[in-house]
Amino acid sequence: MKRVAVTGLGTISAAGHDAATTWEAVRAGRTGIGPLSIERQDILNTKVAAQVRGFDPERYFDDRRLPTLDRFSQFAVVSAREAVAAAKLEPGSAALADAGVVVGVGVGGMTTTDDSFWRIYGQGIKRVYPLTVPKLMSNAAASQVSMDLGARGMTFAIASACASSTHAIGVAAQFIRTGVARMMLAGGSEACITTGTVAGWEALRVLAPDQCRPFSRNRLGLVLGEGAAMLVLEEWDHAVARGAPIIAEILGFGANADAGDLTSPNPEGAAGAMRLALADAGLSPDAIGYINAHGTGTLMNDRVESGAVRAMFGDAAPPPISSSKAVLGHTLGAAGAIEAVVTIMALQAQTLPPTACCDEPDDSLGIDMVPNQARPAQFSAALSNSFAFGGLNAVLAIGAATT
Repeated sequence: MKRVAVTGLGTISAAGHDAATTWEAVRAGRTGIGPLSIERQDILNTKVAAQVRGFDPERYFDDRRLPTLDRFSQFAVVSAREAVAAAKLEPGSAALADAGVVVGVGVGGMTTTDDSFWRIYGQGIKRVYPLTVPKLMSNAAASQVSMDLGARGMTFAIASACASSTHAIGVAAQFIRTGVARMMLAGGSEACITTGTVAGWEALRVLAPDQCRPFSRNRLGLVLGEGAAMLVLEEWDHAVARGAPIIAEILGFGANADAGDLTSPNPEGAAGAMRLALADAGLSPDAIGYINAHGTGTLMNDRVESGAVRAMFGDAAPPPISSSKAVLGHTLGAAGAIEAVVTIMALQAQTLPPTACCDEPDDSLGIDMVPNQARPAQFSAALSNSFAFGGLNAVLAIGAATT
């Protein structure tokens, strides 16, 4: 089996328009959650979201290209460009020609969908824009990244709700490990803060009214977010041969299904996915120095995930575990990729990022949730968890860059 190097990162989030700015906000516990600002929001009760503010698509796309891109595709392309530049690759180069692209997405082009439905049902306009379907399709972001960078390898989307982009990274890593590909661009993108989508989440009664507070006794639910992250994954020897900067290693990937309830997570499934990731990486639990939690801030998720972590470590104390969602919001299909970037940068900085807004650490959960303040630490391996509606679990084991 070949080793999988991470040679480039790119991110756009409510906390920043690139990976470095996003990481600094997470490390500082500086939330990107703020007042909701979208079209037709007057019918909603929700007042907050983790939106990407100040994003000007005209800075990145010309007048001919921009009409073909839904917001989620814009985010994916911008993040992929950053990742490729960090990996010392040039768009359209021979090095990228054989690369594949896998993008995880929860729901696809919801901005296009919402606007189109409003034209038909709200304004009584009988026709929508000609490019509506190519913009809203779930594979649009993957296709747009492929076309933008000249990547002609296997390109497709993965849709598994909140585990989508963790699945995408894991599958891409497996392609490299088994020799199917030498280079893959993998990650996720989501831009579904629209009136129709938020109304659907309101109906589930899981949205917090003001702030996401993972692992805090006063947690009231999740806050929707948007953004994207893309990683350049590369066969280790190939990366070394071209002098690429190796910033981390994908050590293992575990995924399974609860085969149970549609919305209620199962601690056995979550623990099983973590065990699979460790087994795939050839690591024992005591090799893990940090876990980036799914950590949505709902009463049920935080309790179930904490229980799963404790079960995996048995009688031993689990490592520190923190959630980034109080800063980033819940970015759904993009969450796993953005949080993988956070985990990688935590390994680079040898810093445990905090669980921000943890006003009242819930000691009954039996974990060290690194409340509110980042903490220096020495660790060489970490887990990044994603647990999705539909009982779909995905976990990455990520290691610090070594020779």
